[in-house]
Amino acid sequence: MLYQLFDWMMKAGIKFPGSGLYQFITFRALLAILLSLIITLIYGKSIIEFLRRKQVGESVRELGLAGEEQKKGTPTMGGIIILLGILIPTILFANLNKVYIRLMLLSTIWLGVVGFIDDYLKLRAKRQAQQAGVNYKKGNKDGLAGWSKVLGQIGLGLIIATTLLFNDNVKVFREYTGDLKPANATEVKFDGKTRYFVPANEPVTTIPFVRNHEFNYAKLLPKAMRGASWILYILVVILIVTAVSNGANITDGLDGLATGVSAIIGICLGIFAYSSGNLRLADYLNIMYIPNLGELSIFIAAMIGACIGFLWYNTYPAQVFMGDTGSLALGGIIASLAIMVRKEWLIPIFCGVFLVENLSVMIQVSYFKYTRKKYGEGRRVFLMSPLHHHYQKLGYHESKIAVRFWIVTVLCVVFAILSLKIR
Repeated sequence: MLYQLFDWMMKAGIKFPGSGLYQFITFRALLAILLSLIITLIYGKSIIEFLRRKQVGESVRELGLAGEEQKKGTPTMGGIIILLGILIPTILFANLNKVYIRLMLLSTIWLGVVGFIDDYLKLRAKRQAQQAGVNYKKGNKDGLAGWSKVLGQIGLGLIIATTLLFNDNVKVFREYTGDLKPANATEVKFDGKTRYFVPANEPVTTIPFVRNHEFNYAKLLPKAMRGASWILYILVVILIVTAVSNGANITDGLDGLATGVSAIIGICLGIFAYSSGNLRLADYLNIMYIPNLGELSIFIAAMIGACIGFLWYNTYPAQVFMGDTGSLALGGIIASLAIMVRKEWLIPIFCGVFLVENLSVMIQVSYFKYTRKKYGEGRRVFLMSPLHHHYQKLGYHESKIAVRFWIVTVLCVVFAILSLKIR
């Protein structure tokens, strides 16, 4: 909103000291992270007190883990703080005419609402049990049914994929080297080189650590079926959104764990978005140039600020939990950003913690069912899943587990960033 206002004033010839700064993405990104921190740090406390007054407290299942008792009653649904810290700065400082910004605002609200409904239904089940005088125990059937969450994730994946494929404002810009210029190419001269826009309906991405790193999903299909490559791309996007969103949700099991990991991943995605959205940087790094993508830097800056500000209250001992309102939204945001910057094949690297947490649950459940069928009793690979609970059972303090998972994420992010040059 402010960007549009200052842009209109500049075009109308209305100038005042500092008004030209709003034309720079870096300046608006810094304002976004600053405002996001103010919202989460200052107004976050008021929201936590409001949640406490409304008795929006967490119900903890008895799993025999250290610190369970002190977590009971801690306000949940704190993801609202993160959502406000992301949405308000983005709306104020980003160019809302850009398709990528609109997509990310939709993604944030979409899965935020899904998570909020899930948290609300759990809270309602708790209150109904208390009114009935029944000892409430948190269970998996209290909130939204699993298929309802997946349906919401599928819906978001479908919107993102179809927009990236068929929206005329989505284009990928890359160097043209052929002798015959395609009829649908838009030529631009830059540093003596000619480049062209890849049509929006081409599902292209980037393969890390490969010299010819641009990849078209159509190549995965037989030549006779390549006209339907858009179907494959939609399925891939849906799978990514669902997997990463669930990964963030599963990781949110210790104080500060998912929040810190998400903030670090956000830094990685911010570097990717700014590099790919800047023609000179993209040319220097020899990476895919995506027009208008740099505007996502404002959104990502707000996300990083929101996570850091929320971490103030979410580190051990947590004063508030994000709940599914925050974890589902953060996972969806990370997945959507990775797809938009065409770095979805790097997700297993920079989202390594999410991946391992997801795999630990899948391995544990699969092995338990297999051994129960074969030997008559279920056996376990881990002391408990997800993986962070395994380390809790080994006697590690949860703050130590969280910080070490942050460190692992930093290493994963650095390795992912290296893919910009190492091929």
